Amino acid sequence: MINSFLSKQFVFFLVAGGIAALVNFISRILFNQWASFSTAIILAYLCGMTTAFILSNLFVFKENKQTLGNSIFYFCIVNLAAIAQTWVISMLLAYKLLPLIGVEEFVPEIAHMVGIIIPVFTSYIGHKRWSFSEQER
Repeated sequence: MINSFLSKQFVFFLVAGGIAALVNFISRILFNQWASFSTAIILAYLCGMTTAFILSNLFVFKENKQTLGNSIFYFCIVNLAAIAQTWVISMLLAYKLLPLIGVEEFVPEIAHMVGIIIPVFTSYIGHKRWSFSEQER
């Protein structure tokens, strides 16, 4: 499994994920103008997730044998776990840990950024095995 994280494919996954994370992060700031922090995180995650699917399908998992419908289904399942990780980590950091250690500036931004980064590794494995599998399902 460690070799998976040392592959060219994982590097492409990181680039695609980085672009999707940027979309996620910027859209959260925009959504936060009209929605609560909690709601903005969810809406932004959906924007990032759509970006990630398109980029992953086109550039990362080129040997995908799934139908488009199966890829979308498994992609959504993997991302349900990732969005839960992102939300829980962001909320814990923003409302518990960062205030506890005295951080007062950029709290939502720091919390959300860390929340976005954490699921990178679990998502890669999930997408490689299910969303964009080289075996038909």
